Amino acid sequence: MPDDKDLATPQTPALPSEAAPAPASAPADEGPLVADEFAVVAGLGPAGRHLFAMIDESDSYVPPEDPDAWARLADIEAYRGFARRALEAAADRVDAIQAGEIPFRADKAFTGREVAAVGRAARVALLRDEPWLPELLDRLLPGVAVAPTAAKTLPSQAMLFELVRAGRDFPTPELVVAVRAARAATRHRGVPGQLDRTLKKVEAALAERTDVALRLPSLGFDASGVLRWESGPYAAVVSVAETVELTWEKDGRPLRSLPAALRREHPGPVKELRELVKRVGIQLGTLTRALEGGLAAETEHPYGWWRAELAEHPLARPVVRRLVWEIEEAPGTWRAFLPAAEDRLPDAPDDAAVRLWHPIRSEPDAVRAWRDLLTERELRQPFKQAYREIYRLTPAEEETRVYSNRFAAHLVHYRRMFALFRARGWSSRLLGPWDGGDLDTAERTLAGGRWRVEFEHQLADWESDDLLASTDRVRFARRTGGRWEEAPLAEVPPLVLSEAMRDVDLFVGVTSIAADPEWTDRGPARTYWERAGFGELTASALTRFDVLERILPRLRIADRCTLEGRCLVVRGELRTYRIHLGSANIRMEPDDSYLCIVPAPRKAGKDGKGAEDGKVFLPFEDERLSLILSKAFLLAADDRITDESITRQIRRSG
Repeated sequence: MPDDKDLATPQTPALPSEAAPAPASAPADEGPLVADEFAVVAGLGPAGRHLFAMIDESDSYVPPEDPDAWARLADIEAYRGFARRALEAAADRVDAIQAGEIPFRADKAFTGREVAAVGRAARVALLRDEPWLPELLDRLLPGVAVAPTAAKTLPSQAMLFELVRAGRDFPTPELVVAVRAARAATRHRGVPGQLDRTLKKVEAALAERTDVALRLPSLGFDASGVLRWESGPYAAVVSVAETVELTWEKDGRPLRSLPAALRREHPGPVKELRELVKRVGIQLGTLTRALEGGLAAETEHPYGWWRAELAEHPLARPVVRRLVWEIEEAPGTWRAFLPAAEDRLPDAPDDAAVRLWHPIRSEPDAVRAWRDLLTERELRQPFKQAYREIYRLTPAEEETRVYSNRFAAHLVHYRRMFALFRARGWSSRLLGPWDGGDLDTAERTLAGGRWRVEFEHQLADWESDDLLASTDRVRFARRTGGRWEEAPLAEVPPLVLSEAMRDVDLFVGVTSIAADPEWTDRGPARTYWERAGFGELTASALTRFDVLERILPRLRIADRCTLEGRCLVVRGELRTYRIHLGSANIRMEPDDSYLCIVPAPRKAGKDGKGAEDGKVFLPFEDERLSLILSKAFLLAADDRITDESITRQIRRSG
C-alpha cells in the first residue's frame, strides 16, 4: 500500500456560482451500491452535488481540498441514510459469500466504484460515531479478509484496505478491534504486514480523537474486573488487572489448565472465552496507546465522566489507576494524584477538569517523589510517565532558531529506524538505491493536528546489505489557516517539543550502530561507533541512571555495583567493568579494553520484572535497561562464566 504523508490543506474553496449539473446515471455494471449513491446525489441541490464532486475527485490517499468536506457531507440526511444502507448491504453480501450463497471469486466481491462508495459511507458513519456501525464492522472487515474456502486469497483486498484507510481518517476503538480480528483471520501472506503498518497510523490518529478513543464496553465484567462462566463443577474466570488472564476452577479450586471435559463438551463457549481474552487485551492496548498519545494534546476530561468511564470502569480501571493524574481545584491550580496509591478518588465536582500529569509541568522534587513512590510500592505504569524523559530547548537550538541539530550526525541501521517510524505513527518514504531514494523527511502530527515535527535523514551507505542512514535536522511546523508554516523552536509548546524530541531520541538510541556490540567496520563508521558508544548520556540514558539509583540497593549484587558518570561500574572477581548506560557497551579495567557480549534477546515479563530471571522490579519496560542489568549480574560473577567467547576476552592480559 502506498505510504501517505500529511498534506497541506488549503482554505475552503468557494462554490461555483453556476448550478451544479446532476450526475449521470450510474453505469449498470458498477453494482447496486453505486446506483444507490448516484440516486442520492442526483437528488441533492447544487451545493450538495458540488460537495460530493469535490470528495469524489479526491481519493482515499489524498484528503479533499475543503478540510470540512466530510463533516458537511455527514450533515446531509439523505447521504447519511445511504451510508447505513451501503454498509449494511456490503456486510450482507460478505455474509452471503461466507455462507456459500454467492460464489466466491478472489477480490471480486465488490467493483472498484463500490469500494469507493462504501469507503465514503464508512467515513461518514465513523465521523458521526454511529451506534449501529460496530456490529457491521465486526461482520464486514473479517468477512472481506478471508476466503470461505481454504484459499489464501480474499473476497476483497481493496475493500479491506479502503475501510482501514477510512479508519485512519476517523478512527474508533471498535474499528481497531475489527481490523485486528481481520488480521488474525486472513491467510494471505502479505496482508498482515500491510495491516500492521496502517494500524500504526490508525492508532496514532485515534490518540488525537479523544472523544471516542477512551470508550470501552464493559462486556459483562463485574466492578472488580472479573467475569465468570460456570458449567457444573467447573468455572472459567477471566480477570483484568495489569494483564488479562483466563483461569479454570473445579469446585472453587484452581486448575492448571483447561479441563478435558470442558474442551470436549463445550468447545463453543471455550473458544468464545479465549476470543474474549484477546479482544479485551486489544482494547486495553488501544486505550493505553490513546492515553499516551493524548499527552502532547494536554487533553482534559470532566471529572464526573472520567470517574465513571475510566477510573471506575471494570476494564479501564487497572490502566487508569496506575497513572498520575491532575485535577483542577481552582482556575490554573492543579493537584496531582495517583489512584492506585490512594484509598479513594478525589472528592470534586463533576465538571472539574482532569488531565494526565506530565513531568515537564512539575518541579524536579515533585518528579522525584512520584518516582520514589512507584519504586517503593513496585507499581508498574502502563507506559513511561513518572520516568518520562524531558527535552527542553537548548542554547544551541536558540541559536539555530528554526531547526535542531540535537540528534544530527548519527549513523543508524536504516531498516530498523524505518520500522520504528511506522511503530510510532510517523510517515516516511522508504529509502533505497533508486531515483530520489537517498533522503527523506519523516513526519508526525501532534497536539490534535495543530503541530507537525519533521526529522530529516539520508542514506549514508547503500552498498552493503545493512543500509546505514545518517540523521539530520529536526524542524517544526504549525497549522495556520489550513496550511503548514515553519515555526521557530522557541514558539513550540514545551510539552509538544519534549514529546517530539523523545521520539527522535528513541529512533537514534535504538537503531544507532553505537548500540550494536558486533559492529566491526573500519573507517568513519568505526570512529563514530567508538565516540557515540561511550559518549554523553541522552535523556533516556539519564532516566536509566535515575532508575538504577533506586533499584541497585535492592539487588543481591548491590555491594559490587556503583554508578559513576556515564556508566554502571561492576566489580567482578577477575576484572572491573564499566557498562555504558546509553549503549550498554562494556569496557574493562585496567586497560580500558572493549568486552563484546551478545546475549540472547530478553524482554521484561508481564509483571515488569526483567533481569536475573524475573527477580528485579522495573518501573517500566526498557529493553536496554534489562540488558544492562543482565550484563551486570553476569559480570559480577565473572569467575563462573562458561561462554568461551567471553572468558577469552576477560582473561587475556591487560
